[in-house]
Amino acid sequence: MRKSAMMNRRACLKGLGVSLALPLMDSMGWADTPKGKSYKPPVRLGFMYMPHGVIMDQFWPADAASFLSSPPPALDALRPVLDQCLMMKGISGVPIAPFNGAPHALELSTWLTATLPAAEKRNEINIAISADQIAANHVGAFTTLPSLELATMPQTWKENQEGLNEAYYSHCSFRSPTQAVPAEVNPRNVLYRLFNKEQGAAGRESSPVNALDRSLLDIVLGGARQLRNTLPTTDQRKLDEYLDSVRSVERRIAAIEYRQKEAALEKAGLSPSKRHATDSPPIEVKIPEGDKRSEYMQVMCDLNVLAFQTDTTRVSTYIGSTPNGASYPELGFNDQHHSQTHHNNEHEKVRKVAAITQFNIAQFAYMVKKMHSLREADGTLLDNCIMMWGTGLEDGNKHTRENLPFIIAGKGGGSIKTGRFLPHTKGNQGDLLTTLLACAGIPIDRPVGIATKQLEEMKA
Repeated sequence: MRKSAMMNRRACLKGLGVSLALPLMDSMGWADTPKGKSYKPPVRLGFMYMPHGVIMDQFWPADAASFLSSPPPALDALRPVLDQCLMMKGISGVPIAPFNGAPHALELSTWLTATLPAAEKRNEINIAISADQIAANHVGAFTTLPSLELATMPQTWKENQEGLNEAYYSHCSFRSPTQAVPAEVNPRNVLYRLFNKEQGAAGRESSPVNALDRSLLDIVLGGARQLRNTLPTTDQRKLDEYLDSVRSVERRIAAIEYRQKEAALEKAGLSPSKRHATDSPPIEVKIPEGDKRSEYMQVMCDLNVLAFQTDTTRVSTYIGSTPNGASYPELGFNDQHHSQTHHNNEHEKVRKVAAITQFNIAQFAYMVKKMHSLREADGTLLDNCIMMWGTGLEDGNKHTRENLPFIIAGKGGGSIKTGRFLPHTKGNQGDLLTTLLACAGIPIDRPVGIATKQLEEMKA
């Protein structure tokens, strides 16, 4: 296609205080492409976290040869896309001495920093810039949002292991050694950020749109119709499918919010049938951990996919749950995740921890499979992503950190060779993060945390 016929990749639909970036289309270009060469989409980098380790014999593949054909139970949901995944056993975590009594304060805070907090300032935030923010500093100028931080649970856990600052329990992103980056737990707020919804002078939304009564997309449909008429048939279909997928996310968020408000009314003694226009609005209710946890997590995963698909950001983190406080009634039991990890090999507790691990990996698989289903350039969205799922402990029963569980999905624009299990990797958490940044095209002026090298065996 001639350059004069190319639509700007930064094109978006605009309306009353709202803008929405578009997915990649045949008639778009990421930038001026050298003559005779096809465009190359940017690499996106995402991280998804679960605390407390895994049941190791149900997580690690038996051997490299059986990885694709007979994966362990924990990876069952990833079967359709295992050829898009890479696993490595032998990545050690950060040794936590002199904080041996603070395994949970450090499992998340060291996950993307590969660094211990400053021992002499343990009651303050003083650790290191995290790998996601190193990436955001480099690529953030090219996108609307430098990075996107999501979480399932509020970052408010109160505990004081080894006198360490409470923020270490629930934050993995650090913009600087002394500044933790808060994560967003409200999917509606995330959607507003992706839509670039403008705020009034007093902080009120400038658009009168009611999110429960009218999709935000209604504001921009006029522009979509006009744009559609200028596109070739293949791009018209892509635009239609894209808008439908965004509407689906909007509807699911609205459904969650509606159930929350109805539950709040019922708790206050007002059944839905007794609700009147003069009733006070329901109090703010946080997304519950109950039987809809998977739906909530999948909405957040969809928002992550949407942000990457539209190039609204190229860096994301999603804290699926934080150390302590999480339970999974959806799995048929109410025991907290943390309490079950101290199982002492009791069969029932081991079963519950394995179920929780499988559940969390299934949410990661949901996101990865969706990315794999979306076309981009000559491949898929997943081809141009590096998605890492992991946990900050190997074994929650003994708090070991010698073989941290990680799953890498996506080829990173051709930089990573997937479809493999490497059972004898020799490296540490910093080595892995440093290598991921390099594969994402991020210039590295020094290793991340305790890194001493790059893991060349994971590269294509």
